[in-house]
Amino acid sequence: MVKTTVVIPNYNGIKYLEDCLTFLHRSKETVFETIVVDNGSTDGSAELLKSRFPWVKLIALKENTGFSHAVNVGIKESKTPYVLLLNNDTVVEHDFVACLEKAMDENPGYFSFSSKMLSMHEPEVIDDAGDYYCALGWAFARGKGKSAQRFTGKCDVFAACAGAAIYRREIFREIGYFDRLHFAYLEDIDVGYRARLRGYKNGYCPKAVVYHAGSGFSGSRYNEFKVNLSSRNSIYLIYKNMPLLQIVLNFPLLLIGFLVKTLFFIKKGMGYVYVRGLWRGIKLSCSREAAKMKFPFRGKYFWCYVKVQMELWYNLLRRVTEG
Repeated sequence: MVKTTVVIPNYNGIKYLEDCLTFLHRSKETVFETIVVDNGSTDGSAELLKSRFPWVKLIALKENTGFSHAVNVGIKESKTPYVLLLNNDTVVEHDFVACLEKAMDENPGYFSFSSKMLSMHEPEVIDDAGDYYCALGWAFARGKGKSAQRFTGKCDVFAACAGAAIYRREIFREIGYFDRLHFAYLEDIDVGYRARLRGYKNGYCPKAVVYHAGSGFSGSRYNEFKVNLSSRNSIYLIYKNMPLLQIVLNFPLLLIGFLVKTLFFIKKGMGYVYVRGLWRGIKLSCSREAAKMKFPFRGKYFWCYVKVQMELWYNLLRRVTEG
């Protein structure tokens, strides 16, 4: 039985796609399906797929609808128990899919597993080993920039990085899919957060190795597009997943977190962009559209909220001590 569908969102990524799909399909460890959801590319990506990779299912959207909508299209099109999301600017080891499948098979209480993402340009360095989220309102990649040799053990993480992660498809029906209002950035923290609030776990699978070019779409780690969307979504993420009492509880730390980030981006020459994004996040959170997307509190999951809150505090200490 085919267990996994690999979903690759693509927007003008022709320079990455061929390597991504070639390395992906070297695998002889397991059989899987592949869907590429093209977000209205104009660089010939669709033509490349039709000519070079006819076994890949192509879903061509008319315009760029963002990461969240694109992967949702692929997830809903899939029929397998697992869905594996993979960025187009990656190349994977031959047993990548099999390792993630095994992690899911052995851990039925887990919603997702993040892979061991290495820098394509510095393969001895971690790009992402799972994501954390803390009480400052900060999301951060575990191990980023550190030696890959330090991250060889399995562990739980707050959320899986959707650049290369496997998900249990049926749970999306319970917690909802990736939020299209995010468009891009922090959407994977959001969906992992929702899973945690319903008692599921997210893990890190070190044996599933992938090499990531990074910033394949936006072009750099800090740019106006990314900073604007990330800051907007950081506000919306809080509104969506925290009940009012929890927001009040965390408000002093959240305020400190956003002030520190503001100073950081002022130093980078992008202070206005960051603050404008925060304001957009406040306006989004006050909209009717956002109100429809707010994740409902359920009393029977009260202890899940308590556990998550404790983890937000713990991850704050982790962020301070680990850097």
